[in-house]
Amino acid sequence: MDAARRPVAVFDLDNTLADTAHRQRFLERKPRDWDGFFAAAPDDPPLARGIELVLTSAEECEIQYLTGRPERCRADTEAWLARHGLPEGRMYMRRNSDRRPARITKLEVLRRLARGREVRMLVDDDELVCDAAERAGFRVVRARWAQESEALRQAQEKEGRT
Repeated sequence: MDAARRPVAVFDLDNTLADTAHRQRFLERKPRDWDGFFAAAPDDPPLARGIELVLTSAEECEIQYLTGRPERCRADTEAWLARHGLPEGRMYMRRNSDRRPARITKLEVLRRLARGREVRMLVDDDELVCDAAERAGFRVVRARWAQESEALRQAQEKEGRT
């Protein structure tokens, strides 16, 4: 099948493919240590269920990544994906100064993608992102295989940081 005609499967990173539990401590401080949080990302262990779903999805779909991580984390993130044998794919990242909630920024990207391609599914751990995507008509797989973190949830929704 022509690559431009293949459906797209879109995957979040943090707590979907990458286990962020070891770096939650940076978000539990006041003020939150964002530099420390993102600097520790290359050490994230992979989440087996997410990795398996990416690899299975790649059989029929083009894989793309949609993360709330800031653009300044691109090189580390690409190296992490390669180190864990994940398919290459376009990566959408948050502009360094963008602090809008993930449910808004991610839905914008999904809508842009859907203008020219079938978006087969979004896989994400953020319940508010998943809710917004479902309301907009996207098929969603809720990544509920990582340990929940209230600090990360607040960062995603209230602070627009990841």
